[in-house]
Amino acid sequence: MKNQFKNKKGGLTIMEILLAMAISIAILGVFTLFAKNLWTYNAFVSSSFTSIDAGRKILKTISSEIRTIASQSDIGTYPISQASASSFTFYSDIDGDGLKERVRYFLTSTTLQKGVIKPTGSPLSYNSANEIISTLAINETNASIFSYYNKNYDGTTAALSFPVNIPDIRLVKIILTIDDNPNRPPAPLTFSTQVSIRNLKDNL
Repeated sequence: MKNQFKNKKGGLTIMEILLAMAISIAILGVFTLFAKNLWTYNAFVSSSFTSIDAGRKILKTISSEIRTIASQSDIGTYPISQASASSFTFYSDIDGDGLKERVRYFLTSTTLQKGVIKPTGSPLSYNSANEIISTLAINETNASIFSYYNKNYDGTTAALSFPVNIPDIRLVKIILTIDDNPNRPPAPLTFSTQVSIRNLKDNL
């Protein structure tokens, strides 16, 4: 009788051990899922802030360079060379060295790039072989980045139709829609601004 009592009271049964293991595994699974979700959320937030910061910096650079477009190039040509929905080429002293660089913002497929040519030689010339191209953003989903407006723009006026008569341009609107990673969140971010060209300004 004593032995039977000892057996009943001594140790854990197999069922109790299995149940304890199942509970432990469930708790571990919940904790792992929570940690994964927390990491994903933090990565999402971090990616969003990084993309927002990058987009704002790109717009700030483009805006400042367009705003100070020169009255003419160093070879006497008109300050704006080319204007389309996906590219814009102009002359501006972007590095403050007294020479007006030929600056080109353009899309190559879904990549936003910048090309800069510094005038060289005597007499000065803009040699396309000297163009330095850099990448500003990838996965640009908006094919129409630039739109252009004349001196009558009042905030609601329609953009100039393409092909644009370049001497009519007084204001440029820029819209970037960048998807940092199309395969995961966050969703594409849109950045926009408008820039009045100081040296071409008349009644704006």
